[in-house]
Parts: sequence; C-alpha cells; structure tokens
Amino acid sequence: MATILTDLKETFRKGNIYIQLIYINAGVFIFTTLLEVMLQLFNRSLGTVFECLELPASFTRFAIQPWSILTYMFMHAGLMHILFNMLWLYWFGALFLNFFSSKHLRGVYILGGICGGVLYMIAYNVFPYFRPMIDYSFMLGASASVLAIVAATAYREPNYPIRLFLFGTIRLKYLALIVIGMDLLFITSSNAGGHIAHLGGALAGLWFAAGLSKGTDITSWINKLLDTIVSLFSPKPRKPKMKVHYGTNRQKDYDYNARKKAQSEEIDRILDKLKKSGYESLTTDEKKSLFDASKRN
Repeated sequence: MATILTDLKETFRKGNIYIQLIYINAGVFIFTTLLEVMLQLFNRSLGTVFECLELPASFTRFAIQPWSILTYMFMHAGLMHILFNMLWLYWFGALFLNFFSSKHLRGVYILGGICGGVLYMIAYNVFPYFRPMIDYSFMLGASASVLAIVAATAYREPNYPIRLFLFGTIRLKYLALIVIGMDLLFITSSNAGGHIAHLGGALAGLWFAAGLSKGTDITSWINKLLDTIVSLFSPKPRKPKMKVHYGTNRQKDYDYNARKKAQSEEIDRILDKLKKSGYESLTTDEKKSLFDASKRN
C-alpha cells in the first residue's frame, strides 16, 4: 500500500497540469464517496455538509459559503459524471498545452469554473422560469472549467482536426459549436444549471484566448494568487551552517608539517649514505624512498 501511495505521489509530482487536476478531482470524488458510504452504514448522511462545497443558486446562500465558487468545480455527483469530465479534460488538456502554457491551463480551469458559476447564479436569479428553484438548487462538477479549455483551444486553432469515433474527422471549431449549441438547446432541461455553466465556461475560454492574442493574459491574477498560496505551504530550504574546527585544522597542519620534515630528514640520510658507500649499499626500501622523492621533485 505504501508503494502504491508513493507511486501516485511521484506521478502527481511529475505529471502535466491536466494530470494533476485529474488527480485532484479523482481524489476528492473517492474521498467523498467513501465517506458517504461509511456514514450510510450507520444510517447517517453528509448531504448538508457536501452542500457547503456545492455552488448554490441563491445569492443569499452564496454569501454564507463564498468558497463554493471554487470548491464546486472539484465535486462530482457520480461515476459517469466525473468519468466524462475527466476524459474531456485529458484529451483537450493535452491539446491545449500544444498552444498554451501549463499556467495558462491552470488559470483557464479556475476562470472557466468561476465564470460558469457566476452565470449560473445570475440566470437563476434573473429569469422567472428558474426562480421557484433557487432555494434548493445547487451545482457541482468540472464541466464549465473543461468547456473553457475546449473553447480556448478552438479559438486558437479552429481548424485543428479532431477524430471522433463513428463520426470521422471534424474540425475543432465545429465540435465546439456543436457542444455550445446543445447547451443552448437544453438550457431549460432538468440539468439547466449545468448547461448554463457550460456557456459561462465557454465564454471564459473565448475571453482568455482572444485577450491573449492581443497580449493580455486575464488569468495572470489567478496564477499569481495560486503561486502565493503554494509558496506559503512549500517548505523553505535551510542553509547549512558552516562549522569551523580551528583546533582540528591546526592539528592537521602540525601533522602534515611533521610528516614532511621526517620525510626530508630521511632523504638527507639516504643521500649521505649514497655519497659515502655508493648506490649498491642502499636497501630496497631506501632505494624506493629515493625514487619516490625524485618523482615528487
């Protein structure tokens, strides 16, 4: 188990930003699902707690839980819900990085979720059709964030070919138009909030790509804020303390000088013996010492 967790941590650390976002979404889904299952075994529910992480349609309720504008985009209602969102994030996240940076993807994901959530709340409070549903309507899911990534990529490379199963190859701009058109057609369906949020996310993606083409990055404030938050929780490297052992250094110098002096005195003795008795009188060790000394000189 420890090895699996280590592998997952390493994959998360080395993965691209869209892989990291998929890991975060999957982790939140697994944690909340397991917690709900455990509580159901004891006839308990965390429904009201989870509602604090979902985005309410009511502005009054949102004023009590403003963090939900961020948390809702990492929550999912079921396995198929998260599966399709993460597949789209995987496919179009990789495509997005061919034309933009990792920080742009991170910023667009958050921006798309925020814009989708804001449009959802505005629509529910403006249009009379939705007013009876305001008090008990909540939204969750990464769809708006993913649609922002799709729309930004489609704006940047509208003619990029996308191969679809059973449908063949289609240009990216037409795929984006089909998805956005379906959201418009089903804006009054049972999942009205989701379709409205999709439109908000798509508009955010177009806003980002159009602005960036003119030299303006509207996600820069998001990335600066996220970088600041990450830096607060990142461990700062400590500078190693330098230790100076004066006594030890002096002892090493003394030993070295004493050794050199002894070697010099030994060579002088051998040279005196060489002058008096000749080379053949030297022992094997004396010859070796003399040879080593000549190489050092």
